[in-house]
Amino acid sequence: MKLFIKIFLLLLLPAFVKAQQQHKQLDSLRIALGNADNDSIRMDVYDQLAYYFFEVTADSSLLYAEKELQIARHLNMKICEANALAHQGYDLTGLINYPKALESFLEAQKIVENPASEKTVWHFSNSLTPREVRISVLNTNQYLLALLYSAVGNRDKMLSSYLKAKIYAESIRDTAALGFIYWQLGGDYQNQGKLDSALLFVQKALFYFSKSNISFRDRRYGGRTYVGGVYNSIGDIYQRKGNFDSALSALRKAEQINIETNNPWGLGYSYAGLSYLFLTAKKTDSALVYARKALETFKGLGDFFGIASAYKTISSAYAQQNKPDSAFAYLTLSTNINDSLNNVQKRNLLAYQDVGFDEQLRLKKLEEDRIQTKNKIRTYSMLAGIAVFMAIAFILYRNNRYRQKANDLLQHKNVEIEQQKENVEHTLTELKSTQAQLIQSEKMASLGELTAGIAHEIQNPLNFINNFSEVSKELIVEMKQEIIKRNFEAVDLIANDIEANENKINHHGKRADAIVKGMLQHSQSSLGIKEPTDINALADEYLRLAYHGLRAKEKNFNASLKTDFDLTVGQINIIAQDIGRVLLNLYNNAFYSIHAVASAFAEATAYKSADESPKVGSSYQPAISVSTKKMGDKVFISVKDNGNGIPQKVIDKIFQPFFTTKPTGQGTGLGLSLSYDIVKAHGGEISVDSKEGQGTEFLIQLPT
Repeated sequence: MKLFIKIFLLLLLPAFVKAQQQHKQLDSLRIALGNADNDSIRMDVYDQLAYYFFEVTADSSLLYAEKELQIARHLNMKICEANALAHQGYDLTGLINYPKALESFLEAQKIVENPASEKTVWHFSNSLTPREVRISVLNTNQYLLALLYSAVGNRDKMLSSYLKAKIYAESIRDTAALGFIYWQLGGDYQNQGKLDSALLFVQKALFYFSKSNISFRDRRYGGRTYVGGVYNSIGDIYQRKGNFDSALSALRKAEQINIETNNPWGLGYSYAGLSYLFLTAKKTDSALVYARKALETFKGLGDFFGIASAYKTISSAYAQQNKPDSAFAYLTLSTNINDSLNNVQKRNLLAYQDVGFDEQLRLKKLEEDRIQTKNKIRTYSMLAGIAVFMAIAFILYRNNRYRQKANDLLQHKNVEIEQQKENVEHTLTELKSTQAQLIQSEKMASLGELTAGIAHEIQNPLNFINNFSEVSKELIVEMKQEIIKRNFEAVDLIANDIEANENKINHHGKRADAIVKGMLQHSQSSLGIKEPTDINALADEYLRLAYHGLRAKEKNFNASLKTDFDLTVGQINIIAQDIGRVLLNLYNNAFYSIHAVASAFAEATAYKSADESPKVGSSYQPAISVSTKKMGDKVFISVKDNGNGIPQKVIDKIFQPFFTTKPTGQGTGLGLSLSYDIVKAHGGEISVDSKEGQGTEFLIQLPT
């Protein structure tokens, strides 16, 4: 079964293919070829014929691809040439001619990697820009090259090619191509035995196929043709997971779609999948029926891998029915075909390795040529530098002769310069006066914002204090009445209510006190003295302090702390207490953010069903990273977390006094504002970069 899945993925997953058409379309193409009156039209028809035979017979497809390639080279249409080479490489891969396939793909890659190829005409699609056409062919070539690497067993290069193809497809929003790529990656996970991941990727491929409207490349895609193949993959995954009903449902759907879209390759593997499914379920009669259907289909296609697989399934079915003679006969047929195919494949693998070695030699030669060119450029640069130096020396010599005359002229200009100096000093005095007025205006504006923030923040706790005080007065009156009545049970209840109210009054009083202290701290200037300080040690000390402070309150909380300190930073002149306060503010905010995300993940996990399969991305690891870097006369301190991030609509307000994203009662909104003032007072800068849902990074810049 693994063998047929591998060949299935090799033959059924091209990035850009043409759907099976009805026979009347083939007749129309042949008529169009006969009526073609120029090479451009003939090349277009050859391209369409090649795609028509993509899933019918590789020999015919290769023949038309070669005709397309000849005309493209004759017309010097580079992108069309690369497209034909990629098509040719895919056909050669299907024919197990790996060396020639690799040569075709490498030649196509060399063409479309050069942006100059965009200058040639691409007459297939008027809806794409020249760059999008080139990227599209790059995507096709990388995708088909990945199929070749898969066929020769080079998984690392296969995955690398799929990654490149995915990047290209995403850059031009090609959802159909993304569907094929995710389908292939699902097949790779399937071969690795990672069935849950395989199912996730295959379902993602199905999503992209359904999302694609295939509007600008109808010739390249076959509508629902390959959806049947996706359901073949889903059926095989469910069969491996032991889910017979789901596997049968998926394979039945694949069979129906492959019949509707006239896809004989897909239908053959639908039959093969059903036969193997019934074989594993001990339903030998059904297994034989579908194995014979698969055999008949593969014989019509000339697919020897499929024929060998069908023979092997029939042999296993006869073995289950205790018919050893028939089982042995079909097993012999399967073995003979596989031996022949393996011999051919071994010869081609050796030849493929030779091609790879030649490609390495070519790259080495290119590197040597590049080094020689670089040395020539360096030599020419030195000669040019010497010439420039000599020219400068001559100019200096000539200028020296006129220096005396220039000195005389400068003396005459001194009086004028003195007058200009007086004018500049007068202008500077006016500028300083204007600057003082602007600073005063800025202070007044800041004072207005600060006053508004204080009024807003303190009003809430004062309202609570007033309200609870009024209620307590009423409760005391009521308690006195109950004492007179000697209803001590009611008195006890009222006393408890008064005690609760007093606790609330105390809480909100402390809240107001914290706001006032924070406000005073924000408005006061530091009296500290700058002194040489090890900034790495300071950053690390406050990081541990903040972490252990949170752990003291939340004992079950854990986070990954990553530090990357530049040892060349050394000591810089700062007020250690003030910069420590800045770092502590940033650390506390970061821990608050990742703790919130961790709590949300923990709560979500608690509601999961006990038998639910694990999903990709279902875990979260809180992390904070701190780094320092010296660049010139600046030191940069980075504090980064993987929390919720800051919404873009409010990110410009975070350094304003009393602005906070925390719930009421959990923050005063003064921490970042105070940090901003401290950094500015040190002659530095503080900035923030945040992506909502991914995390936040604060960057502090200080002079050395």
